[in-house]
Amino acid sequence: MRQLNVAIIGGGTVGSGVYKALRRNGSLMAARIGARLRVKHVTVRNKRKARSVRFPASIVSTDWKAAINDPKTDIVVELIGGTSTARKIVEQALKLGKPVITANKALLSEHGESLFQLAAENKTSLYYEASVAGGIPIIKALRESLVGNQFTQIYGILNGTCNYILTRMEADGEPFEDVLADAQKMGYAEAEASLDVDGFDAMHKTGLIASLAHGFWVRPDAIHVEGIREISTLDIEFAAALGYKIKLIATICPVTRNKRSKKALPQVQVSVCPTLIPQSHVLASVSGVFNAVYVNGDVVGETLFYGQGAGQDATASAVLSDIADASLDLLNHQSIRVAPFVAHTEDCEVLPWEEVVSEYYMRLSVTDQPGTMAKIADVLAKAGIGISSIVQPEGHEGKTVPLILMIHDASTASMQKALKQISRLSVVKSPPRMIRVEHFQ
Repeated sequence: MRQLNVAIIGGGTVGSGVYKALRRNGSLMAARIGARLRVKHVTVRNKRKARSVRFPASIVSTDWKAAINDPKTDIVVELIGGTSTARKIVEQALKLGKPVITANKALLSEHGESLFQLAAENKTSLYYEASVAGGIPIIKALRESLVGNQFTQIYGILNGTCNYILTRMEADGEPFEDVLADAQKMGYAEAEASLDVDGFDAMHKTGLIASLAHGFWVRPDAIHVEGIREISTLDIEFAAALGYKIKLIATICPVTRNKRSKKALPQVQVSVCPTLIPQSHVLASVSGVFNAVYVNGDVVGETLFYGQGAGQDATASAVLSDIADASLDLLNHQSIRVAPFVAHTEDCEVLPWEEVVSEYYMRLSVTDQPGTMAKIADVLAKAGIGISSIVQPEGHEGKTVPLILMIHDASTASMQKALKQISRLSVVKSPPRMIRVEHFQ
């Protein structure tokens, strides 16, 4: 049985998890793929740092260049994070024709297109199952299992930190800031949590899924992103009373155009933002730190992928899957069974956010006096925006009361313009709050 040597670049949480998992199930993987896997190098920044796993001193170094350049290194696993040094690591390995595995969604979001091209030029591959949704095999599913489908709908809960916070806010009625602080103490959120709670982590993953699903490279700056900082317990309570839950939803959906449309190219909505979804939908039941991806294909129909979206073991499991694929490719004389990304749709673009049409939830704080609703309705009517229902919750006393409006389909641009006008009304006492509503139809 052939032996393949692996260099793990980065000995942190995920790197330690991969080493531990290989030590635990290495013989099982060898039996399944037909090659023994040996970790020959583990490179770290600080060899003296205490770690959850003790690496043999003989394989640990601080020189990632030497580990990659070693002629006996067959597979390189990049697990350091960031986009500067990580990019150099991946590029150097690919130039040497060595397959690379990464869990680095930020790197791929910013430089994926050029890295995939570099891999092709050097007749090797870049594997990235662990970069999206942890242990959920969504990359392989889209690229291989569902290759015969056109994807009519993809919706995802792709950030466990945000999902945990929203779940706790709903269950305990605690405000965002308190739940975030608690999540940081428990290790579910980083000390600097903006990457998660402001939606950028989910945005990186969404761009990768959208690119795979629709065959053109989706740039990060084309994706609309909103985080969950502005979600209040009031919004969660009112949403529940109306039959909804609030989730941070990634949306990847081709736009159905009117035959009279003058748009030159097909368009796909790609966005990440808080969304009201029906309590009856399967995504509404995804709680805590779990992730889920709902995929609707024109042949397969509805499918759901659910599991741990982050963490040492879940991410390590995905990395092991990629190590196995890289091993099989090497055993097959360097041929690439499945290309990491194939641009198969040149004439397609991301729908500008201003043109996205949706239903909306709107919460206002207004003066409790006759004529208030008439003034608000007049602004909406002049903008051509219809109201499907109005709720004025009882039990609120004082000079101002909440007013909830459910809005028929309207473009984002028209809603934003109407909100500016509504916010200037004397009867409106705080900035209006608007959240998308999705019925998955």
